[in-house]
This record gives sequence, C-alpha cells and structure tokens, in this order.
Amino acid sequence: MVLMRPRRNDLPNSPSLASTKNIRTRSVTSLNSDADVAPPRKLTPAFCGCYDWHSSVHGHWLLVRLVRTFPDAPFAAAARDALKKSLTAENLKAEANYLRGKGRASFERPYGLSWLLQLCAELREWDDPQAGEMSANLRPLEEVAVERLKTWLSKLSHPVRIGEHDQTAFGLGLMLDYARTAGNEEFAKLVSDSARKFFLADKNCPLAYEPSGEDFLSPSLGEADVMRRVLPQSEFAKWLKEFMPQIPTTANADWLPVAISPDPSDPKLAHLDGLNLSRAWMLEGILSALPSEDPRRPALQATAAAHRRAGLAAVTGEHYEGGHWLGSFAVYLTTRRGIEHAELRN
Repeated sequence: MVLMRPRRNDLPNSPSLASTKNIRTRSVTSLNSDADVAPPRKLTPAFCGCYDWHSSVHGHWLLVRLVRTFPDAPFAAAARDALKKSLTAENLKAEANYLRGKGRASFERPYGLSWLLQLCAELREWDDPQAGEMSANLRPLEEVAVERLKTWLSKLSHPVRIGEHDQTAFGLGLMLDYARTAGNEEFAKLVSDSARKFFLADKNCPLAYEPSGEDFLSPSLGEADVMRRVLPQSEFAKWLKEFMPQIPTTANADWLPVAISPDPSDPKLAHLDGLNLSRAWMLEGILSALPSEDPRRPALQATAAAHRRAGLAAVTGEHYEGGHWLGSFAVYLTTRRGIEHAELRN
C-alpha cells in the first residue's frame, strides 16, 4: 500500500481555473478579474497540493481515514501535522469564498464536492479533538457545497451515465452517506428521491458495453451501489435481478473481466487501474445488501476478489498520473468505507 499525502507545491497541476471545461477535472469556472490569475496556493489554499482540486480533497480524506483507522501507525504524527497545516480556518474560508465566486456554479460538481462531503463525514464521525477543530473549520465550505449540490439536484433532469468524474450515481452515494452522518434529513431525502427518480425503473443494464477506455467508475455497478443504499433488502434484490440479469449463479468471475491499463503513465489510460478498485468496492457493496441465501453471492464474491487483486497490484506510486489518486481508492476499498456507513445505520 502506498500512502499518498497532499503535497504543498503547485506543480504539476491540471488547471481548472479557466473559462472552459477542463478534460481532467470536468469542472467549469471563470476568471472574473486579474486577481483570479494566481497560483492554486493563493486561490484554493487548502486543496492546492495535487494534480487537481478533487484529488487534493480526497487526498486529505485519505489521511484522515488512515489516522482514524490506524491511530498508532508510524505515519500518524506526520499525517496529523499535514492536516493541521492545510485545514485551517483561514484556508477554508478562502476555499468557501472561491467556490461562491461568479461563474463557478458547476465547479467540481458533483465529483469534487461529493469527495469534500466524504471528508466532512469522516471528520464528523471521528471522536478526536483535532478532528473536531478541522470539522468546524470546514463548516463554511461544507455548507456552500451542500447548497450547491441541492440546487443542482433539484434541476437535474437526467442522470449522467459515464465512467468518469461526472457520473451521477457515484456522487449520489457519497452525498447520501454524508447526509446520514450529518443528520441532514432534507438533503438525504433529496438524494434518495433523486436516485429513485433516475434509476428505479432501469432494466437490463448494458454491462457488455463496459468499460470505456478511460473509465475509473462503472456506470452499471455505480447505479447498483447507490440503489443498495436506498432500497430495502428484499426490494433491492428484486431490482438487481431485473437491472443486472448478467450476474450468474455459479462461482466464477468470467461475466465481468478485470480491466488492464495499456499505459499506467498516461493520466487518462491509467483510469482503468482505478476502475478495478471501484468495481471491487461496488461489488462488495452490492453483496452487503443481499440476503445471505441469495444465489448470486458466489459470483459476486469471486468477481469482487478478482478486481480487488488486480486493483491493489496497480497501487505502486511508480507514476504520478495514477499515484496521486489510486491510494485514496485503495483505502476506500480496503477499509470498507461505503459499506461501513450502511452497517452503522443498520
């Protein structure tokens, strides 16, 4: 396992600070004055030390998750120090002001904002004085992010069904976990209702069309992973049979082969390494929501294990193009973060 920490230098950086869509961050923002032409450490001082804003955000979540899970690990003190330097009240006030800026309605929406809420949830759940201070510091940015996502969901007419940052289903899952942790019933209802509106009637998902060449999320599994958070167990089991009839009742993984990145040094082609990791946690999430006697469990278990092995083997840190984000995906998988929320709720 490679521990990836948020860095405090500006380069390399995928600039999302322009008036056009950025292919890596999938975010849109605007330059409103000369003051917006500045290095990331000036504009977004908390989340500036990585290839893009959302990777810095989930890099901070990674540190929090690891220190919370392994408080006595050798890296814990250094991780705490790094978090203390980043997540200050001053830095996060600047982040909130930046997010509120004119022309930034779609900035890092939904991917980066959903990961931000995951960071907020992790800190809220952690009974630790430093975590409480950082959580309080994050509150202004957290509130802006929630309002931004609520406004967006209330207007979104169709889900975005792709395997990259804009995927609606993955974002909804992170949002729902946050809303339940925060006790925000209004937001939780909006997210759950949105998932039902977008996905409840879906049948016969086109799993054979996956993956696309630059996917790091599965559109089909992502949809199932959010619906298992929304539907009662018996209803979800029935929905899954109609939505994903491809799942066999024999213990094999042939129905969903692992993906192989043709070039882990390419920032887009390396996405397929992350796809194996996210598929693994989505498959495990689906398993967690099915009855113990469900005949599809052996196939799901075998397929999840195959994707877990392939995904974790790719987390080497050899290439920054993948190394700056694969660590977060690996820890989300191995610490059962998405499943943990459901288990605590039940």
